[in-house]
Amino acid sequence: MSDPAESQARRRFLTLALAGVAAAPLATSLLPRFAHAEDPHVDPNDPTAKALSYVEDATAASSNPTYKAGSACASCLFYQGKAGDEYGPCQIFPGKVVHAKGWCASFNKKA
Repeated sequence: MSDPAESQARRRFLTLALAGVAAAPLATSLLPRFAHAEDPHVDPNDPTAKALSYVEDATAASSNPTYKAGSACASCLFYQGKAGDEYGPCQIFPGKVVHAKGWCASFNKKA
């Protein structure tokens, strides 16, 4: 005969396993929302942004010797946003988005 304590432990395990399987889809749909709770915009005061002279308005970079009129993040090789988006991902700032009208010293015109 089987031990009643062992039988209860088996039932408890199966119940928890089924609950876990049922909760998995809910967890996978909610986790990305919590992962993006941090502001993804590049802060111009961030040390990397400061080192690259990042500004959200390219015209503010006119005093930088490497700035050329008409340069903006939206026309940069590293900008990954779609045309018309106000903000988009940038390869220079992984996990963050930059203003399409912004500029930094890493600007490299798209071909």
